[in-house]
Amino acid sequence: MRSSRIACVLAASAVATLVPALTPATASAAADPLNQYLRQKPAWQRCDRETPANFQCATIKVPLDYRHPGGKKLDLAISRLKTSTDAERRGVLLLNPGGPGGPGVDMPQWMASELPKSVKAKYDLVGFDPRGIGRSSGVGCGMTDEEQQWQREYKPEAFAKDVKWARTVAEKCAARQGDKLRHISTRNTARDMDVIRAVLGEKKISYLGYSYGTYLGAVYTQMFPKRSDRFVLDSAVDPARVWRGMIQIWAEGTEPAFTRWTEWTAKRHSTYKLGKTPEAVRKTFYDLVAQADRKPIDLDGELLTGGDIRAGSRASFFDVRYAAESIVELKKAAEGRAPSRERESGTPTPVPPSFGRAVPEDNGTAAFWTVVCADTRNWPRDPERYRSDAIRDKARYPLYGDIASNIKPCAFWKKGSEPATRIDNKVGALILQNEWDSQTPLASGQGLRRVMKGAKLVTVLGGVGHGIYGTKSCADKTATAYLTTGKLPTKDTACKTPPAARERGTDSPLPLPTPQGIPGLAG
Repeated sequence: MRSSRIACVLAASAVATLVPALTPATASAAADPLNQYLRQKPAWQRCDRETPANFQCATIKVPLDYRHPGGKKLDLAISRLKTSTDAERRGVLLLNPGGPGGPGVDMPQWMASELPKSVKAKYDLVGFDPRGIGRSSGVGCGMTDEEQQWQREYKPEAFAKDVKWARTVAEKCAARQGDKLRHISTRNTARDMDVIRAVLGEKKISYLGYSYGTYLGAVYTQMFPKRSDRFVLDSAVDPARVWRGMIQIWAEGTEPAFTRWTEWTAKRHSTYKLGKTPEAVRKTFYDLVAQADRKPIDLDGELLTGGDIRAGSRASFFDVRYAAESIVELKKAAEGRAPSRERESGTPTPVPPSFGRAVPEDNGTAAFWTVVCADTRNWPRDPERYRSDAIRDKARYPLYGDIASNIKPCAFWKKGSEPATRIDNKVGALILQNEWDSQTPLASGQGLRRVMKGAKLVTVLGGVGHGIYGTKSCADKTATAYLTTGKLPTKDTACKTPPAARERGTDSPLPLPTPQGIPGLAG
């Protein structure tokens, strides 16, 4: 997820003061048209009859275009779990699960069981569906299931079809959503966060954001540094790479993970029988890819091409034991033998609250493209650029390079309402990063640290998986101390994961968007 990083000069005078700090109101609504949003009184109600009574939800309004706050409005679904200890209360902890495209209204309920009591005593846990997502005026493009499949390998004979797909998705979204798409951006979501702050009567907000949520949090600190309290940015996006580069870094980050997997698996040939040397394990995998390219492999009713296998297995190679088990099952299928068992994902599926309106079926995919395409101006417009990049990156990163660099709908997307945010500040924050993260590789977290000069980075050496705080990681203690005392480490630091945990990512209790595995193997 990369950005060419054109600095947004627009906001120093206009945007940074766009949502004023909450102070005793002396100006009339006519003088400040944003007052109608800042002075809202949420009608809190129980989120759902199946959820605890103290888990409350409400819907507020935000302007579609902050430059014209008197114009069209969007719904913004918010939720909260209030702390029961007013004497210790510091304020609110806003939560974001990532994406882009991940709904967050349910986050307080899920995180309440994962966060320590000391943190819950300090903060009301506040969730929200970002604009365009879930119950917050969710976008939809009417995409078919096939049109939502965007991980497409590069083949010369199929490139024209891929270009047509990308154009079709962009045109469908434009036809369904119109000018609304230009304003579903990270910068506007950060402004919405500041409206939430004002509506809740807080001078500052604290924040816990995962994955894409780290970029959203970083943008907020850039736009509203004086309203940023304690920010934990977990599994971090590199602002210099938003957004094409954050897809391309998946290819770059997967190659060392794949090499690590071949070495680990070769040492356990007696168990997995995939090869006695790393080279032999590598050959086993790519022989399966080649076989599937000649004739798709039937895996539990799913016909898999070589491209399906490369795309579906990419993230699993960060989790060496799971990857070995998966490739064993794939090899059995290729040999005409039945898979041993079906896997179940350990990630809970959040149940959306019933208080909101219906969400379009393709909202997750539509919101993803809406944000990553509208956020930046650096997506190439010439399809031939994507072709040449895919050819180049297939040679550099054989597992996923062509898939990452192949054409995307952003090639035909209308420009967003403003350029991307240049992150360069000294706001205090804590960045958490696993060494082996499939979605935001280590280099990505290091990139965020470079531009957030007041932050400190905790690297979990040997850490496997996407999402750290709340998983009983060795970094949890540092994050808890920061949220409860405000004290950051004096310097960037690292902690080590126990050896057994390095072999398999834990079944994360965090309700984060997760990558699909190989079709036919659940989980």
